[in-house]
Amino acid sequence: MKVCIVGTGYVGLTTGTCLAWLGHEVTCIDADQSKVNMLKAGKCPIYEPYLEQMLQDMLPRMRFAVESPEAISEADVVFIAVGTPPHPKGGPDLSYLREAAETVGRHLDSHFTVVVNKSTVPIGSGNWVGALVRESYRGNGSRSQDHFAVASNPEFLREGAAIFDTLYPDRVVLGSDDSRAIGMLYALYRPVLEQTFVPPPNVPRPEHLGAVPVITTDLASAELIKYAANAFLALKISYINEIGHLAEKAGADISQVAKGIGLDARIGTRFLQPGIGWGGSCFGKDTAALISTAGEYGVPMQIVAAAREVNCHQRERVIEKLLGELKILKGRTIGLLGLAFKPNTDDLREAPALSIVQNLLDRDCKVKAHDPAAMRRFRAEYAGVPLALCENPEEVVRDSDAVVLVTDWQEYRDLPWSELAGTMRKPVLLDGRNFLSRSQMEAAGFTYLSFGA
Repeated sequence: MKVCIVGTGYVGLTTGTCLAWLGHEVTCIDADQSKVNMLKAGKCPIYEPYLEQMLQDMLPRMRFAVESPEAISEADVVFIAVGTPPHPKGGPDLSYLREAAETVGRHLDSHFTVVVNKSTVPIGSGNWVGALVRESYRGNGSRSQDHFAVASNPEFLREGAAIFDTLYPDRVVLGSDDSRAIGMLYALYRPVLEQTFVPPPNVPRPEHLGAVPVITTDLASAELIKYAANAFLALKISYINEIGHLAEKAGADISQVAKGIGLDARIGTRFLQPGIGWGGSCFGKDTAALISTAGEYGVPMQIVAAAREVNCHQRERVIEKLLGELKILKGRTIGLLGLAFKPNTDDLREAPALSIVQNLLDRDCKVKAHDPAAMRRFRAEYAGVPLALCENPEEVVRDSDAVVLVTDWQEYRDLPWSELAGTMRKPVLLDGRNFLSRSQMEAAGFTYLSFGA
């Protein structure tokens, strides 16, 4: 099929590249000319394992442009994958979505096209996008309403594992009120649903993976599935952090508690890791949007709101734990290992490190940090923040009064900790991800602090 994707962020670029791998002809449109130039040269503007190599392999099957009316008019499927950043009041900013929908409507041709909301959007956005496309389409001189249909195809990608999650998903959700749209999207994804494609060499197919479940539903249900899924995962993280706080007070081992409840098949072990909480572009934005949308219907989302409050407090607990050990923070040098909100990405959106840095600076600390992937992005996006960026983690540790492990990159686990302890003013290590071994760190000479123990 011919596919056009509007927006080349994590979702749009990964989706486009993977669809090209499946054999489709893909054109990606983005308003940022510098990003388009990078993509044409086979360079990936985001850090995502194996994506750049796959992109380079797929260049003969992909095109990139700032605008491409013919790509929209010739497409069988147009994905809208633009950003929906949060408004200060919590709801999503849909201005990019409006612009994309109007652009698509202006350039649709007379053949049937499926317009797909891939962006995370509130309930009802499919109908709204349909109205915008139809209005722009009529503005082109045509009054036919049968040449397009709107669908919702929410993504469930984990940054750092985006290719894997695209090609080997837990499920595929297709939402539309038009059976033709469902049929075309099923055909588009058939190689994934039936797992008939040749796997990429760096992202092999999991053993025993069979057919992928597909959920076909209406627009509103598909939109709510996305928000409900992310909100539930956020709840699990905040829940285990609350239990972790209690475990500290009661002298319980939170790692064993998490294991004990996670082995219950009704609960599961994933997202039960205590620490400094969740960040990234999804959980914070989507929980806020869910609360905002529910408010429009007069439905208070008290559990989701509580999960957000618990998550915010986890950042404050970093300060509390450092104060408990160092007694005074003013004038101290604090090192941070990790800036990105999770390993294997350079994404800084809603990253816990950002609020931790600001909290430390507000207390007149000197702060230095290292991240294997996110420092270039930090320099570009937070140039005014007086944070010393170090070229290696050893420099972060040296002469610090305490070190906070913020992002659980594998290379931090493999550091020569026994040697590093002697380079600090005070060998205090706060493991914000419960990532390192307490016994090993204490044997190396550190005062080891963690969450839930």
